[in-house]
Amino acid sequence: MIHKISQTLRQLSQSMRLMVGMPEYSTYVEHMKTAHPDQSVMSYEEFFRERQEARYGSKGRLNRCC
Repeated sequence: MIHKISQTLRQLSQSMRLMVGMPEYSTYVEHMKTAHPDQSVMSYEEFFRERQEARYGSKGRLNRCC
């Protein structure tokens, strides 16, 4: 029962991150290890910064009309 609840909470948390455009770091790490083993994996801070820049634009500028 506790396992089922924790699994549901984990899935809900991941869904909420994806809704606001923040992919799961552990998913990124797993992807890099399997698909790109020759490349280095970004730290969590680098990953977070890169995802924010990709979504909102670099250097604090917004790339949208409003």
